[in-house]
Amino acid sequence: MPSRVLLPCGDSAFLVELPELSAVVAYYRGLTGFPGDMSIPQGIIDVVPAARTVLVTFDPGLITPAEVRDWLETAQPAAAVVGSGREVRIEVTYGGPDLAETAQYLGLSEAELVRLHTASEWTAAFSGFAPGFVYLVTTHEGLRVPRRNTPRTAVPAGSVGLAGEFSGIYPRSSPGGWQLIGSTTAALWDASKAHPALIRPGDTVRFVEA
Repeated sequence: MPSRVLLPCGDSAFLVELPELSAVVAYYRGLTGFPGDMSIPQGIIDVVPAARTVLVTFDPGLITPAEVRDWLETAQPAAAVVGSGREVRIEVTYGGPDLAETAQYLGLSEAELVRLHTASEWTAAFSGFAPGFVYLVTTHEGLRVPRRNTPRTAVPAGSVGLAGEFSGIYPRSSPGGWQLIGSTTAALWDASKAHPALIRPGDTVRFVEA
């Protein structure tokens, strides 16, 4: 994979640059495997995907930088396998403040937009922006919309939105410029749990109309 670029970050991390988001998702799957897969070497602390990069941190006392580099260079991208990962179902009440305008932009009726959003299989590509906020991607371009020209100063927690190639859910009230098409009562982040995030990179997400 000649377009994979490894950059050292201090003495305990590597940043892997990739050409596009789909390559990040496949490479992340290749590194982390699936539930029950022990493919991650001892000493790797975290594998963090982003839009065009994967950050890998490690403990130099347990694994050498050369060993980590070799693992990163030889890892092969992996496609999704049905039944291999977690599926998270999110119940959504559609009718957000931007639903009508977003449907009009896409040339759809509101009901058609909802059907397309719920019929699509979404993959959690990476997290960021706020604890529990995950950028979800799907395999088609039918729901690609621009961000709002003027962001809102406060978006309610649980708001479900679209922006660019992504769908996402606001885990808490915050400013934001996504097109809001619905809302959910699902708790996206619970710091009291061993795994605080309801949705983690690599998960499959299904939206269900409430």
